[in-house]
Amino acid sequence: MGIPVRLKQELKTLSLVFLYFACWLGILFLIKQLILAEYHIEFSGISGALIGALVMSKVVMVLEYVPLGKWLQHTAAWVDVVVRTLLYSLGVLVVLLLEKAFEGRHEYGGFSASLAALFDRADLYHVWLNLIVVSGALFVYNLLSVINRHIGEGGVKRLLMMPLPQDQQNQ
Repeated sequence: MGIPVRLKQELKTLSLVFLYFACWLGILFLIKQLILAEYHIEFSGISGALIGALVMSKVVMVLEYVPLGKWLQHTAAWVDVVVRTLLYSLGVLVVLLLEKAFEGRHEYGGFSASLAALFDRADLYHVWLNLIVVSGALFVYNLLSVINRHIGEGGVKRLLMMPLPQDQQNQ
């Protein structure tokens, strides 16, 4: 397979994964906007959500090929889904905490003071909300990825495009 064909396939896959995570982060954005509107607070962050979806898409696509160990290869598929989701979510938590600490470093007199103050502020609820929604997105992505590996490349798409089987008892 030539480089242009592989590049085209990679861009197609990245686009689909990006759209998936962009939908999840778009829902998160909408939730935040609706909650803050109740308090007459203007919220803008769609560009950050789109950049976050793009970065998360590429990172997850790369991590999908990282083996987690031989012990995991001999366990049930759901264990792979749970372990990957927990590991990816832990990474997301670290990034969110570092981001918030970096944002508040001038206000609190340094990075570590900002990180410590994060646990005393309402920003921690913002981190939890982001973590819960992104973890849900990662769980579903990992689940679909495992199903796709079992039924073949493009299997989930083919399965979802087929009509539902008729129940034999209802005929």
